[in-house]
Amino acid sequence: MRTLVTKLLAMTVAALLYFGSNDAVHAQDSTAPAAVDRTATGGAQTLEDILRRQRGEAVPLDSGTGGAEGGDASGPLGSQGGLSDSELWRRARQGQTFTTSLPDKKAAVLVDDSGEQWLKTRSGALPTYSLYAMGGMIALLFLFLILRGRIRINAGWSDIKIERFSFIERFGHWLLATSFIILAITGLTLLFGREYLVPALDWAHAKMNPDATDPNFGKNIFAWFAVAGKWLHNNISWAFMISLVLIFVMWFFRNIPTWTDIKWLAQGGGMFSKNSHPHARKFNGGQKVLFWSVIIFGASISASGISLLQPYEYNMFSATFDKLNQAGDAIGYPLGLETAITPMQEMQYSQLWHTIISIVLIVIVIAHIYIGSVGMQGAFSAMGSGKVDLNWAREHHDLWVAKLEKQGKIPRPGGASNPQTRPMPMRAPKKPPTVPAE
Repeated sequence: MRTLVTKLLAMTVAALLYFGSNDAVHAQDSTAPAAVDRTATGGAQTLEDILRRQRGEAVPLDSGTGGAEGGDASGPLGSQGGLSDSELWRRARQGQTFTTSLPDKKAAVLVDDSGEQWLKTRSGALPTYSLYAMGGMIALLFLFLILRGRIRINAGWSDIKIERFSFIERFGHWLLATSFIILAITGLTLLFGREYLVPALDWAHAKMNPDATDPNFGKNIFAWFAVAGKWLHNNISWAFMISLVLIFVMWFFRNIPTWTDIKWLAQGGGMFSKNSHPHARKFNGGQKVLFWSVIIFGASISASGISLLQPYEYNMFSATFDKLNQAGDAIGYPLGLETAITPMQEMQYSQLWHTIISIVLIVIVIAHIYIGSVGMQGAFSAMGSGKVDLNWAREHHDLWVAKLEKQGKIPRPGGASNPQTRPMPMRAPKKPPTVPAE
């Protein structure tokens, strides 16, 4: 009997303790936890918050925010307060640079989604407008050939050839031209490959092999050509840069613009009239425009190319944008260009700029190739054999020929006192052309 009473008392005490603890918990839950001072942590959780959770106690709902939009980053934990969650992630997605102790400073950028816009431009607008530019120039030259015809030597061929370019000048020209053509072909292949070349190869393969279609034919062929083209592009680029320096040294002084060149350009170089040939020295106004276009654009292409060959080594665009901002502020026209550019964005800008300027130079060179071959009779021999017909030289570079005659450098056949050339139906000047110093 005593044992039974003891057991009943023990069960009663256990029940009282159980319900009492539940009431205490409910009382604790129904009571709002006291606010915690988190100013020392900038609004982030404290050690006390962590201990409360471990004890099963309630934690104030403002944990991690401190009831503020931001926090004090100078606190013991260096928290950003409310910026420690969604706002921090937004900043990371926008490419904000954080701090890192790693040697590779690119690791300071956690997420860089600027590549999405770059990819859109690289695979959409850039190849599309490049095709428009090159196709437009070819169409204009074709139309010019139909309407104007080939620019011929009005006086006909003479019996005298004069030296126009020496061997070293022609070597520099052809080294530049050959390297540029290889760079243009390989670069355009990489630019148009995925969007245009691969589908074209697949289409051609399907037409030639209707019963054995290979869905990866275009990709496989392009992959092989892209690898070879990239190797050529990277190595031939040095020949282009060397030849660029060579022609700059050889022809710089002869390509300084003069008033004669302005008048030549104002008359369109006589290309729109069959009987008008404006005065010109050894290089006319059009050739000087070509020279400076090649030098300036070629130097810009080389600089961006070196940046691509040695990635993440140079901050060309951030420094350039900074200089442009300073120049804009100096003249009262602020540009507001972004100068906090990540290393990856530097590469993206370099690639876009490299392609755009290359397309501009390709368009200019297409016009130059047309004039030097099909467009003008007798022009190709200047860079072919280095010698040109005397009548051609008189029609297109009369001041240069007058200077050679004054120096006695025009060959005379059979000891004749004057060259035996055919009459030229060109407008004669009122007085002999003067030969200004070059």
